[in-house]
Amino acid sequence: MEKPIRLLLTGGGTGGHLFPAIATAEAICKRLPGSEVLFVGTKRKMDKKSLEQYGFAQKSIHSKGLKGKNFFSLVQGVAVLPISVIEAMIHILSFKPDLVLGVGGYVTGPVIVAARLLGKPAIIHEQNSIPGLANRKLGSLANRICLSLPGSERFFDRKKTVLTGNPVREAIIQLASKLKAEKKKKRTLLVLGGSLGAHRINELVSKAFAKKELKNIQVIHQTGSDDVAMVETAYAENGIDATVASFFNDMASIYKEADLLVSRAGATTLAELSVLGKPAILIPYPYAADNHQQKNADYYVQGGGVVMLIEKNLTASVLSEQLIDLLGNKYRLRRMGEAMQNCAFPNATEKIVEECLDSLRKK
Repeated sequence: MEKPIRLLLTGGGTGGHLFPAIATAEAICKRLPGSEVLFVGTKRKMDKKSLEQYGFAQKSIHSKGLKGKNFFSLVQGVAVLPISVIEAMIHILSFKPDLVLGVGGYVTGPVIVAARLLGKPAIIHEQNSIPGLANRKLGSLANRICLSLPGSERFFDRKKTVLTGNPVREAIIQLASKLKAEKKKKRTLLVLGGSLGAHRINELVSKAFAKKELKNIQVIHQTGSDDVAMVETAYAENGIDATVASFFNDMASIYKEADLLVSRAGATTLAELSVLGKPAILIPYPYAADNHQQKNADYYVQGGGVVMLIEKNLTASVLSEQLIDLLGNKYRLRRMGEAMQNCAFPNATEKIVEECLDSLRKK
């Protein structure tokens, strides 16, 4: 029987980075009862709030992003790096982890560097099709590199890489096993702009529902904190049955209702949609580093599970025509849902856990 371990997880800055880490931590604790987990991340309120829901211990370090910053911010970011590494070393020496797992985001860099300086085995997980700056630089230090999508192995030493997929929270996995076709009076569209919302998506979707052909569609719309009133007003003026909120905590319940989604193309959201077999219209965030959201979406477009629309040339009229076409075609939605499931990695969490334990066996 395998013994409990001490796992230090690092990463964050968005829900997309944190949720796969949480899924991995939950799986480790389930497989090896008595294991202890510590998250080392940023001081961002989003990170702390998300982790508090799951009851995991957490520490933070001073850390700043480097990519895409102006000269002054870049100098600040570089200057704080030695402090970041020292703070990370203090947390590692105090917690004494058996293994360190990085899931992306600029905070990952100093923690993985500190782990290797202290002789701790380290694994990184890359969620996107194009690796972020931190993971790209850390590839030479990591003992192993877990990948979410085919093709990203070209950025690393291929001997170290393994295609695992992107971990999905247990609640989503459980929902996937329970989903059944249900007869509903109305088709339901779920709109997601990511954990921070997306103003342009909010505008496009709410204006698209001026079309009379969409009057009988029910909408669930996550807007982010700034656009709740604007979106609620737009739906009310068009007589649309809509549930609007800045953020939904219970995503499993929300996903259950959806026949189709309009969403950004964050890696974690796409992993969840594929496991659930939910078709989507994707509008990638145009300013994502290295245009990685569009590259993420390409994998699912090629698989046949999504339609991708580029924000630059997108109008509410074009979006409404896509919504009318898809929501009016149950057969196509079903085929797209099946295609999404064919793109999924439902055992991603277990594969990453196995990679972690295998690294410890070879230590």
